[in-house]
Amino acid sequence: MANILDLVSRLFLALVFLFNSYSKMTNIEGTIGWMEMYGLPGFFIYPAILLELVAPIFLIIGYQVKLSSIALGLFCLATAIIFLRDFSDPMTLTNFLKNVALAGGFFILAINGPKKYSLDQRINK
Repeated sequence: MANILDLVSRLFLALVFLFNSYSKMTNIEGTIGWMEMYGLPGFFIYPAILLELVAPIFLIIGYQVKLSSIALGLFCLATAIIFLRDFSDPMTLTNFLKNVALAGGFFILAINGPKKYSLDQRINK
């Protein structure tokens, strides 16, 4: 059962970022404008899209899971700190805590690595 739960958990974690990367790609100008409101250069959207597209695919197939998990965990913390600082707004606080929780999940995955249903396990055999 642990192997199935590992695969399902990697899929659940990955889906958030796949949808976000698609959303950014289909509204790139709007997202650039939003990022610039926070003082970030608009070109940062391109590495963000790349990370949010490639790392989740790697998680799903179980390839370079530790590296992808650490990258996504750090990304979650960075976006929480940059974009989700208005703790007087309950939704912003909730989203901040969700990002921190996602980061924690990614770091646990990085520590434990993937289970049976992953390319990493097949490669290491």
